[in-house]
Amino acid sequence: MWNLGAGVWWRAAYVRAVRSAFATVPFYRERWALDGREDPVLVPGRTGTNGGAAPLAEAVHKLVDLVPLAGGAPRTEPARGLGRVLRTARAAGPGSLVVLLGPDGLRPPADLPKGVRGCVADPDEPSAAVLREVAAVLGRGDRVLAVGDDKAITAFTEDQRVEAVPHHELDSLDAGPYGVLHDPALGYLGALGGCGRWHLDWPHVYARPTAAGLAFTLLRQDSPRFVDVLPAGGVRGEIAPCPRHGTPVVLT
Repeated sequence: MWNLGAGVWWRAAYVRAVRSAFATVPFYRERWALDGREDPVLVPGRTGTNGGAAPLAEAVHKLVDLVPLAGGAPRTEPARGLGRVLRTARAAGPGSLVVLLGPDGLRPPADLPKGVRGCVADPDEPSAAVLREVAAVLGRGDRVLAVGDDKAITAFTEDQRVEAVPHHELDSLDAGPYGVLHDPALGYLGALGGCGRWHLDWPHVYARPTAAGLAFTLLRQDSPRFVDVLPAGGVRGEIAPCPRHGTPVVLT
C-alpha cells in the first residue's frame, strides 16, 4: 500500500504549490479570487468551479500570466520529465542514445541519466547527423530509444534494433507493454510499469479527480506554473496506490 509518510508529503507539496500559485502567479490570483477554491479554501464559503481546476487550454492561452511575479520562462517544456519516466518505461543505461521525435523547435531532454545522450529529430526528415549518431551507437552495441507517438516512430526508422518508447496521451491510455504518459504542454507525467499500471512521476506530478476529470499539478516547475489544470478531453479516472509498488497510478 501507499506509504503513509510519502502520501502526506505528496499532499503537502500540492498544498504548497496551490498557495504559492495563489500568492504569486497572475493567472491563478485572478481566477481563484473570482471563482474561489475548494482545497485548500482560499475564498471562504466558495467552492469554485470544478474545485478550482482550470482547463489546460485556457492556461496555455494565457501563458504569460503563468509566470510568477518574480519572473521566469514563458514557454512550455514538452520534454520535461522524460529522463525520470524512462527509468520506469525502458531504463537507458550509460552509452544509450535517446532520440526525441518531434517538430522543429523541440528542445532535447535535459534530465536524462548520467551517461545517456539525447537529441531531437524530425521523424519524417531526420538530419544526417542524427542518423550517423544512431548508426554509431548501434554499431557499438549500445541502445537507441526512439520516443514519440506510434506514427512518428514508424516514420523515423524501420531498424528493429531501435527500441520504441511510444507516447500515450491521457485520453488514450491502453496496455503496453511499455510506453510513457505525455501531454504536449505538461511534458512527461508517468510511465507504464512492469506491473501493467500507469505510474505517475509522483515526486514531480500531483493529480486529483474533479467533476471535470483529472487535474494535474507540476510540483517542481518554477515557470510557467501549471497548478490544477485539466487536459483536453476531461480525462475521467482516479488516482490509487499500485497494489504491487504502493505508489500512485492512474486508473481510467
